[in-house]
Amino acid sequence: MNDVNTHGSNNPDSPLVVIAIGGNSLIKDSDHMSVIDQYRAAGETSRYIAPIVNQGFRVVITHGNGPQVGFILLRSELAKGVLHSVPLANCVADTQGAIGFQIAQSLQNEFLRQGTRKEVVSIVTQVVVDENDPSFANPSKPVGPFMTEKEAQQHALEDGWAVAEDAGRGWRRVVPSPAPLEIIELQAIRTLVDSGALVIAVGGGGIPVVYKPDGTLRPRPAVIDKDAASCLLALALGASILIFSTDVDKATRNYATPEQADIDRMNVAQCRQYLDEGHFAVGSMRPKIESAIKFLENGGKEVIITQPHHLEGALKGIYGTHIVP
Repeated sequence: MNDVNTHGSNNPDSPLVVIAIGGNSLIKDSDHMSVIDQYRAAGETSRYIAPIVNQGFRVVITHGNGPQVGFILLRSELAKGVLHSVPLANCVADTQGAIGFQIAQSLQNEFLRQGTRKEVVSIVTQVVVDENDPSFANPSKPVGPFMTEKEAQQHALEDGWAVAEDAGRGWRRVVPSPAPLEIIELQAIRTLVDSGALVIAVGGGGIPVVYKPDGTLRPRPAVIDKDAASCLLALALGASILIFSTDVDKATRNYATPEQADIDRMNVAQCRQYLDEGHFAVGSMRPKIESAIKFLENGGKEVIITQPHHLEGALKGIYGTHIVP
């Protein structure tokens, strides 16, 4: 290809945007959950990200993996009489590789169609947590398939799982969700970003690891919140803007009530007020708002919450919820 666009996104002075793609946004509905369906969804999202790069923004992508980890755990459960089980850390690593590949290839193809020269790199990422994090003593993050109480108690007895009833829907394994502290591959990510590459990293919040006394790393069976890890990465890279690309247009107050109202813009003080008033649910919008506060209080300029197809318009201030200091 001779006519190649090398727009200003390679300029180290261009604004850096971290886009956190929700794992659920790669699965449109219960009828479109296959690997091919997810690949198509990644391709669609890539079509919305490429124009941002061509406008001159440097971009780093993170992504969720909750449903995909659940699929691996279900396969492992169904095959337990034939094959060994898959440790949770390996599930996170597997999904980082698979989803990262899907997003990277989709973006590479989109850039090719547009005549843009852009390196895209996906990195399997380890994230350090504290072995004494309180969540290890009180695991509460549901993962994997639903079970009967009898099946759950059997796993608890034979495999040492912590299990709990999940909102009247059945029993599930629950694991710790410790706070992310350090990104092991940060320097490699920074070097690639500085070289002009679009980097995909910290998938699913990263593989939880701990330092042993001799300085070596060991995986831990836990799940790191993707939004918190995306915030950590954005701050470490000095990003200006953090975008949570999710399955809703905007954050709302009084969700699912007659008083529900979209939030177009709010500052950190309003975020704290709405959190205190209980407007943002645990496990959905609350982690995004908490991460937004941390990002903005530590030097970030803006946080945006919106759907993938509104990304370009959101950066122009047209769509999404905009959160500022």
